[in-house]
Amino acid sequence: MGNWATVSTKVRREVLEKARQYGINVSEVLRNALEEEVRRREEEELKRKLTIAAEELKKVSTEEVVDWIKEMRRKR
Repeated sequence: MGNWATVSTKVRREVLEKARQYGINVSEVLRNALEEEVRRREEEELKRKLTIAAEELKKVSTEEVVDWIKEMRRKR
């Protein structure tokens, strides 16, 4: 089943009772919500890093890239 951790939280009793009335699997809903939030944050972090990388790449000229490629080919 993999590595699992137990997480507990408090919700208003009224909300839990309504969830039970509707047959909502609370554990599944909470697990999915947390997984989605983690995915969303990872995407935000990746976008931020890509923005930084793109800004750095703008500083590199085409001539420099061509020179690096030629140098790598000579070393083979």
